[in-house]
Amino acid sequence: MVTTRAPEDAYTAGPFVPERGGLAALREAAAGCRGCPLHRDATQTVFGAGAADARVMLVGEQPGDQEDRQGRPFVGPAGKLLDRALAEAGIDPGDAYVTNAVKHFKFTQAEPRKRRIHKTPNLREMTACAPWLAAELALVEPELIVVLGATAGKALLGSSFRVGQVRGTVLEEEIHGRRERLVPTVHPSSVLRADDREGAYQGLVQDLRTAARVLS
Repeated sequence: MVTTRAPEDAYTAGPFVPERGGLAALREAAAGCRGCPLHRDATQTVFGAGAADARVMLVGEQPGDQEDRQGRPFVGPAGKLLDRALAEAGIDPGDAYVTNAVKHFKFTQAEPRKRRIHKTPNLREMTACAPWLAAELALVEPELIVVLGATAGKALLGSSFRVGQVRGTVLEEEIHGRRERLVPTVHPSSVLRADDREGAYQGLVQDLRTAARVLS
């Protein structure tokens, strides 16, 4: 029997998103998402986490290795750094809802026992996963979205987004049918890779202070 596959641009999570229910229903449904090929190699779906009434939503790129293994977003080194930066900027990490534009870990691996290397999701994969992020935004209705890095920015604001041009500023844009306020900044993983890590960290904190002022 020959099985045909749909073209990549036909992939979408849309049919898997429930029409009703809260975040728990979304999370349960997302665990079975087969809307794009990334589910095949990932350990599990990594859905968003946080309160349904959170005032701020932080949107990153995709789960990393530790997130993929544990099933929760931002639990690896970048997540720990983000929590520290949020607290220093005056935002309680416990009051935020954290999620990613893409819910499965995309990686390359030379051999089964070798380390899994992060690979950036492409536009088709981000577009396929967009219905989950739209559903999260509709339920949480945050006062502010903090955009963490270029990939999250492109998923929310289009392929022309450049984080270096707008980081630390307050934007107002139509996102998935809602008028949203956004503060873009770098992804915390880029701070960990920076040559001047302290300078990069202070830049992240400064951007998050802008977010804190919006919420004050």
